Amino acid sequence: MEAIRLLLAFATYMRMTLYQMDVKSTFLNGIINEEVYVEQPPGFENEKAATHVFKLNKALYGLKQAPRAWYDKLSSFLIENDFVRGKVDSTLFRKEFKSDFIIVQIYVDDIIFGATNEQLCREFSSMMQEEFEMSMMGELKFFLGLQILQSDEGIKIHQTKYTKELLKRFKMDDAKEMKTPMHPSSALTLDEDSPRVEQTKYRGIIGSLLYLTASRPDIMFSVCVCARYQATPKESHMNVVKKILKYLKGTINCGLWYPKGTSPILFGFSDSDFASYKMDRKSTNETCHIFGECLVSWHSKKQACVSLSTVEAEYITTGSCCAQTIWLKQQLQDFRLKLEHIPLKCDNTSAINITKNPIMHSRTKHIEVRYHFIRDHVEKGDCDMEFIETENKLADIFTKKFPKERFYKLRINLGILSEDNLS
Repeated sequence: MEAIRLLLAFATYMRMTLYQMDVKSTFLNGIINEEVYVEQPPGFENEKAATHVFKLNKALYGLKQAPRAWYDKLSSFLIENDFVRGKVDSTLFRKEFKSDFIIVQIYVDDIIFGATNEQLCREFSSMMQEEFEMSMMGELKFFLGLQILQSDEGIKIHQTKYTKELLKRFKMDDAKEMKTPMHPSSALTLDEDSPRVEQTKYRGIIGSLLYLTASRPDIMFSVCVCARYQATPKESHMNVVKKILKYLKGTINCGLWYPKGTSPILFGFSDSDFASYKMDRKSTNETCHIFGECLVSWHSKKQACVSLSTVEAEYITTGSCCAQTIWLKQQLQDFRLKLEHIPLKCDNTSAINITKNPIMHSRTKHIEVRYHFIRDHVEKGDCDMEFIETENKLADIFTKKFPKERFYKLRINLGILSEDNLS
């Protein structure tokens, strides 16, 4: 999902229109190198050789080797036609024509492509249809469950259809709307005294909501908190989950907005909620990354170890933010964008100083060595730690519960907009 969102953000920067092709018989195109045998399928039995089996020459749908066989054939064809495979993302291909270029992103049997010259798109479509049995789907509108609306002003990514189906499936389509996904005063615990609820239903709702976070980062924190109680869900937990559904009822049309013509600048935000989980007192990591004005990556996860101070919690979070930044930086190099000194914004001055100070002093002696790699990348110039005021820190929406006014401000600043905001 992050690779797709980064491609969409790059398309808005280059003012490209993305198109989609679909392979009709994907898994019949790949030649398999291994010896694979199958039983005689129903309707194709040979009575004279009932104990014999078939040897496959080409991959069949459902075979483990099928996707790899198809990818090998497709990538070989593209490379033969002067496409260059991405060094980080092996499913990304690029071909340059003087001052123009075309980019192709592959996901199993779906192909997304766009170019700085529309003629290149037409030529690529014809070339692919001549070689494979493919159908041109037109402009990219639906991919991996994401609805994508392209316009002259930008690209909107949303899951409106999925949200409506989700509310209907769990009988919340007529529920009263909520202004925020979680009340600021709510605090979830194991709640041993509360009645238990059906585990299958609770897990089903959580799984559906986690899928929805692909385009709705505003519910990321609330869903992740509720997901911690899937083993023994109680009625109090279910009530909070229903509030998330009620919030979705009032924000069905919300989605990510990627405006066109943004600058090719990448920056990240990191935040940590120290000892927020009352059961084991572990802190929570929250990071997000923005390319231009497009939110392309976000993360909310409980830390693996207990931090002994707010500085340690923030420092570990900046390490996670740095790791994601390096991956995004390398991914952008496949787009021929080379970025250095990527700013990482943090509101903890002590954590910032530790990243710049090579001396191990008392504040860092308890921190595991693997978290100190951020120092190396700061010294190399890959990223720069910068201070930001707490009220301007966009990653806050992934760490805490907020009143309506503060929540709405963060949501809009992250580019999570509805049709009313766009108008």
